[in-house]
Amino acid sequence: MTNQRIGWIGTGVMGASMCGHLLTAGHRLTVFSRTRDKALRLLEKGAIWADTPKAAAQSSDIVFTMVGFPDDVREVILGDAGVLAGTKAGDTVVDMTTSSPDLARTIHHECAAKGVTALDAPVSGGDVGAREATLAIMVGGDKAVFAEIKPLFDILGKTIALMGGPGSGQHTKMINQILIAGTMIGVVESLLYAQRAGMDANHIIDVIGKGAASSWCINTLGRRIADGDFNPGFYIKHFVKDMGIALEEARRMRLSLPGLALVHQFYVAAMAMGWEDLGTQGLFKVLSAMNHDTSIR
Repeated sequence: MTNQRIGWIGTGVMGASMCGHLLTAGHRLTVFSRTRDKALRLLEKGAIWADTPKAAAQSSDIVFTMVGFPDDVREVILGDAGVLAGTKAGDTVVDMTTSSPDLARTIHHECAAKGVTALDAPVSGGDVGAREATLAIMVGGDKAVFAEIKPLFDILGKTIALMGGPGSGQHTKMINQILIAGTMIGVVESLLYAQRAGMDANHIIDVIGKGAASSWCINTLGRRIADGDFNPGFYIKHFVKDMGIALEEARRMRLSLPGLALVHQFYVAAMAMGWEDLGTQGLFKVLSAMNHDTSIR
């Protein structure tokens, strides 16, 4: 597929690494980001700059989007200067942002009306997965389109699966985020307990991270908490967005998820405290403050 012209929209914490892997694999890429400086390393590696998502699409056969919020997705794909406005029949749009299933279906239908195919393909694995190309990629859309794009997904991740029709990738990501939300409470409370008991958090993780309590969250984000590293691999503000989507979808399905609602409120509290740009492990700061621990700032 190295003959395919690829457009990439969004060069943030994860998008820049993902786009870089495609460049390294020999693909021709045209990129757009709201902040051009964030794309400089990609431009130095040979990517071509586009002034708008529409312009990127006009130079591409396949366009990937990896932005922040559903409103961003709607604007960069369906807006007047968006991707769809620059596509031609036969092109493919792949949104890898975590967004709403309903918006994914809308994009699919809007694209189809123009003879353009679309996939929703959110990912899991954070900044580490993006850098190391080990992401889990959960895809919604048509089987034939998935088969065509899969060689590109294989460059970006290790676990790639078609989960169903349009919107199914986003539903799968919501399930993923619900599980992580609950797990993060366990990670934070266990490490707060360790701290209060005078234990070494890294030593604790060495042990419990290999037993029944093992998870990506304790072994990756738990380590960052232990080391006092709250830099974002995945922003709190984006996780609040994801949980909000999951809660809205649950409401539509008349499904009660009290655990998710509780964790969502803890993360909203983090935003209220000014920590929205920290990584999701910043939840530790919220529960530390609740316990009057002045050692965490």
